[in-house]
Amino acid sequence: MSELAEPNLRALLATAGLDVEYVRGEGNTLFRWDADGGEVPVIDYAGGYGSLILGHHHPEIAAHAHRLIDEQTPVHAQFSSHPYANDLAAELNRIIHRETGTDEPYYATFANSGAEAIEAAVKHAEMDRVVRLGELLADVAAGVEEVRAAARAGRAAVPDAVFTHLGIARPAADRDALEAVIAEVTRRNEERSAKAPVLLALENGFHGKLMGSVQLTHNAGYRAPFAALGLRTRFVPHDAPEVLRAILAQERGTLLRPTVEDGQVRLDERPHPAFCAFLLEPIQGEGGIRPLSETFARDIQEFGEAADCPLVVDEIQSGMGRTGALLASSHLGLRGDYYALAKSLGGGIAKAAVMLVRAARYQPQFELIHSSTFAKDSFSCHVALKVLELLEADGGRIYRQAVERGAALETMLDKVQASFPDIVKDVRGRGLMLGLEFHDQSGATSEAIGTAARSGMFGYIIAGHLLNAHGIRTFPTASAVHTLRFEPSVFLTDEEIDRLRIALTDVCVILREQQGDLLAIPA
Repeated sequence: MSELAEPNLRALLATAGLDVEYVRGEGNTLFRWDADGGEVPVIDYAGGYGSLILGHHHPEIAAHAHRLIDEQTPVHAQFSSHPYANDLAAELNRIIHRETGTDEPYYATFANSGAEAIEAAVKHAEMDRVVRLGELLADVAAGVEEVRAAARAGRAAVPDAVFTHLGIARPAADRDALEAVIAEVTRRNEERSAKAPVLLALENGFHGKLMGSVQLTHNAGYRAPFAALGLRTRFVPHDAPEVLRAILAQERGTLLRPTVEDGQVRLDERPHPAFCAFLLEPIQGEGGIRPLSETFARDIQEFGEAADCPLVVDEIQSGMGRTGALLASSHLGLRGDYYALAKSLGGGIAKAAVMLVRAARYQPQFELIHSSTFAKDSFSCHVALKVLELLEADGGRIYRQAVERGAALETMLDKVQASFPDIVKDVRGRGLMLGLEFHDQSGATSEAIGTAARSGMFGYIIAGHLLNAHGIRTFPTASAVHTLRFEPSVFLTDEEIDRLRIALTDVCVILREQQGDLLAIPA
């Protein structure tokens, strides 16, 4: 049968020996068939790109899912009461309050994927901005009418200072003075309020590939084909507070509101809500496993407050216990106006995601104009509640386990780098979200290695060798293909870590000796 399900992707995987069918998953292991139909175990370090903090088919989650199906829990009961969704939102709030030290409620909008949660957050943030802008313009309009009424009653005159402020000439007739001021104020306010909202995101960030979220993703290869369709995002370099200051100075502006004070017309300046949102990942996943520094997190928080720009914290890959906390951002002291959670929220079984917005920015009417057929269903909410129950059990044992297992894995990766500093450029990340970056191999003397590096396939070729020679599954990060990702479950064993050590040592020897012919990939 000809390939009809993404055949180009299948062919690309085949060139690196990654076109493997997996037939079963359990714990930290996927299973494939050998030529005789027997199961071959593969250690899964890709972990569903961060979806498997509790592994494949965790027994308690699987049993819970079976019970839900056996009980015929309703998956489609839209436009009705969903107490289980409220229970899930309440439990997320309880944990977030503990980790962030706040008691402000976060209201939940459920989704099916991380990209949908991001788009919901941006939609809500823009709705909030538009509502606030509308309220401000209504207040300005009320001010105009108040000034007109005062002028008609002979209680307000327009001083020359107002014309100087506006940079316009005073009409010859005093009766025309006020309307000239109002016309210029209206023109300026309309010009300012018609400006497109400012969206900010970090360089190397990834927030999805849907029509809107792809424009928030830094990789131009993902964005460029669709640039004419959607949002315009300004990308901010890491650790660059001076860039934030420059953006604030460039984008901030005011609306003018006429008022009367001591019988004189005055122009009050009201801040214009120019910023829609600032999106960031506490640890960038597809950008190369790059943690946000605590210092720059503080700079971003201060920028958000100064610019009245809500922070959308993308915890889709870094959250759900992977760094030893529900929110990786809590380690940085960073507080989001919005949070997006997904991946491991579904326990490796359900497609579950959520957007959380704090009460101060919550717009109730958003619930009436944003919806999803499959989100907020009984099955996924109950599975997510079981995930949180497991994370929180025994005083947060899973969180502690993520820290301990992550430290053991990172120690091994550091030793590999120390043994091969000419091959391994960096090891970075936190907890069970780690990356190992190789030095650029574009100038390799081995044709196979050099060609792979120059074509953007280097990380995939290395991943193919790890899979076929060592039974280890991982992938490069999508926008930094010289960096391998390691996002296993908390049940990672010392033996599995040692298997990876042996495999990475083999890779480093091949690269050092430029023996590309030893890579276990199709010829």
